[in-house]
Amino acid sequence: MKKYVLMIMVILLAMSGMNVTVFAEENNSEETEDSLDLASDAKSAILIERDTGKVLYDKNASEQLPPASMTKIMTLLLIMEEIEKGNLKKDEMVRISENAASMGGSQIFLEAGEEMSVNDLLKGIAIASGNDASVALAERIAGSEEAFVDRMNDKVKELQLKDTQFRNVSGLPADDHYSTAHDMAVIAKELLKFESITQYTSIYEDYLRKGKENEFWLVNTNKLVRFYPGVDGLKTGFTNEAKYCLTATAKKNDMRVIAVAMGVDSPKKRNATISNMLDYAFNHYETKKLFEKGEVISTKDLLKSEQKTIDIVASQSISTIFQKGESVDNITTSVDLQDEIEAPLQKGEQVGKLIVKNDGKTLSETPLIVGDDVDKASFMTLFKRSLQHLSKFE
Repeated sequence: MKKYVLMIMVILLAMSGMNVTVFAEENNSEETEDSLDLASDAKSAILIERDTGKVLYDKNASEQLPPASMTKIMTLLLIMEEIEKGNLKKDEMVRISENAASMGGSQIFLEAGEEMSVNDLLKGIAIASGNDASVALAERIAGSEEAFVDRMNDKVKELQLKDTQFRNVSGLPADDHYSTAHDMAVIAKELLKFESITQYTSIYEDYLRKGKENEFWLVNTNKLVRFYPGVDGLKTGFTNEAKYCLTATAKKNDMRVIAVAMGVDSPKKRNATISNMLDYAFNHYETKKLFEKGEVISTKDLLKSEQKTIDIVASQSISTIFQKGESVDNITTSVDLQDEIEAPLQKGEQVGKLIVKNDGKTLSETPLIVGDDVDKASFMTLFKRSLQHLSKFE
């Protein structure tokens, strides 16, 4: 009898041990976001959703590193701002200086004295990473590359970036020229507010001076534009010090994400790293679109402006992001306008923000801007309004 009891106890203990072991294996198989290793080949990396700026993954994202030609994301941002303001036209012809034509590294082989349209120079930067094209547009906008670099660093301060400093517009090696994966993602997020930029960065191949003796074939340095569905930008980079870098963006359904990898040993590993991050984003997250860029969010009456009622619009597309299967039924939005809004106002000037919450927790705050220029009311306009106001009491 004792023999059978002993055998039963041994069997029960063995079964108990098996259960504990299986349970432990299941627990160990559960990965948290902190344990993800999406960018093992990169010195630093980050993955964010564009509309909300939510960080989905990061690895040493605040480490200061040379950004190489990813510098041109800021260069493109300032160029697009000038086009938006009307200070620069895409069909304008720009005369190329000796200085711009002398740039080494990646180039579209501009010649001193040659004239090329802003549109084609933009292609030269966005597709072929042309250092000469970057300097040519910098000189056109600010008068010199040095003055343009000052504007780049002013924009860094405006975006409240603490770990970025630029010394040139191209990303060629220079002392104290550095950025981080985090800061590159923020600059890319800002650039993507100009939705037309991807009309350039998504081109895989094109030609400059087509049909002429000095015709130049452009091939995108970002091969993911061709080989990863949804990728339509943004900018590669390489120097011996920086190694291979890439800030990429991709869109699937309503969700756009930005992935940055810095300090990778080869272009193949760089592209694989970015692909891993994009796969993770699209497999695990989705977004809900709330407002499109430029959509009217609110209106406001301004007594002392020519336009009595002004439209207040979204400065960019506004979404919420959530893990697939997560409930987002309690999303609320509210408008917070500045206490004093007075004419004159320039198109794009911020006058408030849209706050998005889920169950009372703030998810995002997006700037609200005026949709058009708002002129100060003339004496005659104010006089007519006064008469209209008095007539209501007759």
